[in-house]
Amino acid sequence: MTSAATTRRSVTVRAPAKVNLELKVGPRRVDGYHELATVYMAVGLHDEVTVVPSDEWSVVVHGPYADHVPTDSSNLALRAARSLAEQVGVDEPVSVVIYKEIPVAGGMAGGSADDHLWGLGLPRDDLLETAADLGSDIPFVLTGGIAVGSGRGERLAPVLARGTYHWVLAVSDTGLSTPSVYAECDRLRGTSRIPLPEPSADMMTALRSGDVDALGAALTNDLSDAAISLQPDLGDVLVAGLEYGAVGGVVSGSGPTVAFLTDSPEAALDLCVSLTASGVASEVRRAKGPVHGAQVVPGPTPRA
Repeated sequence: MTSAATTRRSVTVRAPAKVNLELKVGPRRVDGYHELATVYMAVGLHDEVTVVPSDEWSVVVHGPYADHVPTDSSNLALRAARSLAEQVGVDEPVSVVIYKEIPVAGGMAGGSADDHLWGLGLPRDDLLETAADLGSDIPFVLTGGIAVGSGRGERLAPVLARGTYHWVLAVSDTGLSTPSVYAECDRLRGTSRIPLPEPSADMMTALRSGDVDALGAALTNDLSDAAISLQPDLGDVLVAGLEYGAVGGVVSGSGPTVAFLTDSPEAALDLCVSLTASGVASEVRRAKGPVHGAQVVPGPTPRA
């Protein structure tokens, strides 16, 4: 198959972080996953993924969180690139260079970058299908904005929403295994009958109105108790953030990042200072959302 790769030195894609505003966890399915209803918001922290034509498949990671990213065949961006190559019959290896700035796991920027590098012009739905095969929340990295995720979280529907929101992300220096958090959730629930999940009316109303206080009150996560059970200091972080002025707080996804909503950029800065000065959080990041999903950006030279 011929391609445009020889005319493109490299392609760089910026992929945003996400916050789970709401995560409703339903019953466990026969495939081992749980039925989910989640509301995603893409926020303005980004990983940059650059793909460069190469003699062999490889991945290199730079940036403040590089130590937490695998550089073998399990790397998600590399898996996305190889999956897309197999899907369309391209036999041109690439080197994937990642600048890792998002504290928590990234997304499918590798596949999106390859689509442009190889000049494929694949329909968005095809990229989303490939993304869903790699991870439940990866399709949202491509779409961005605000969306409801169902199934495993991979089936997306955009949400009509108003406003720009200012977040403080309290980053833990110890990780949590997603399967372990779900297993702990199941243990804590015991034999209780769990209904099929759906987004709450309070969340949808808050997003439509753009009311930051209503959104703060609607933040919820069915995995919070499980995450705190496994890592109790997350509960301390949540309590402290609310005491220091956040209008709402939530463990994002399966953790361990805790996301705090504030009512202004100034309040976000004040909260960052309070959390770090008190010693409750060793690292904090500010971000605003919603932002766009993965996008190709100019500049062929990857950051190091």
